[in-house]
Amino acid sequence: MAYDEELAERIREIVYPRPDLAEKKMFGGLAFLIGGNMAVAASGKGGLLVRVDRAEGDALLDGSAITPMVMGGRELNGWLLVAPEAVDDDIDLREWVERGVRFAATLPRK
Repeated sequence: MAYDEELAERIREIVYPRPDLAEKKMFGGLAFLIGGNMAVAASGKGGLLVRVDRAEGDALLDGSAITPMVMGGRELNGWLLVAPEAVDDDIDLREWVERGVRFAATLPRK
């Protein structure tokens, strides 16, 4: 499945303009990097992939719309998959995107 172009455009409206922003096609999706660190992505599996502080990740899970990112059969700590219905609303999308951007901005630049 290809990533949702409309979702990618909605993400762009939130993150631009930033001098440290880059877009990169990764894992079948479109990632938005801050200082070389992935912050969020329009997932190729649908919905949004968000990078969060590992210590806060579990508290954000709801078991249905917000789940851990799984790659190669392993859960990736600090990465959440946010279902499309959880980001239909622009306010909800902004909250998730800004959460990922804030965290990525704390990481060492690559």
